[in-house]
Amino acid sequence: MEKVVIFGSTGMTGVCAVEAAVQKGLNVRAFVRDPSKLSDNLRNSVEVVKGNVLNYTDVHNAIKNVTAVVVVLGTRNDLSPTTVLSEGMKNIIKAMKDLNVEIVSVCLSAFLFYEPDKVPPMFKDLNADHQRQFDALKESGLKYIAVLPPHIADQPGAQYEIKYDGLPAKVVSKHDLGRFLIDCLTQPEHYEKVCGIATKYS
Repeated sequence: MEKVVIFGSTGMTGVCAVEAAVQKGLNVRAFVRDPSKLSDNLRNSVEVVKGNVLNYTDVHNAIKNVTAVVVVLGTRNDLSPTTVLSEGMKNIIKAMKDLNVEIVSVCLSAFLFYEPDKVPPMFKDLNADHQRQFDALKESGLKYIAVLPPHIADQPGAQYEIKYDGLPAKVVSKHDLGRFLIDCLTQPEHYEKVCGIATKYS
């Protein structure tokens, strides 16, 4: 793994993915809307590219000359109806295909494990866009890793555990989630799998 681009680098999990990639010694390109939201320490350790995931040219330029892609797009605390996640994903997929980049890890939501009528009402609209994002990914033909975290906790990392097509537990540290989004890029056993993740606390 030579160079990765991380979309959503300034979110809670995105920052952790950037940190994990830097700690692993990777060459990191951070795709951001607002570079000031990256800490000085991280800004000095990565290549920062400012852009909008809904702008195909921005996305294409960000994916040039990378080996793999990490997608940690989010809406922060905005739960209103959106298409940003799925439309952004479509741009990423198109650019990856145009540039012959095959490997992508994507942070989605554990609510995708639920039947639609079991998703809490406040999350239904956001989850619908996660579903559209996931559908685009499954149809992409790429070597994708779909990562579906449960509650993401702002607490120290430990060891994480992975379960295909289900959740091993109900909580994951943001640090463990960020680390797996990077680790899985070079672990072919996870390609084209749906990975539930949780932190293992002793």
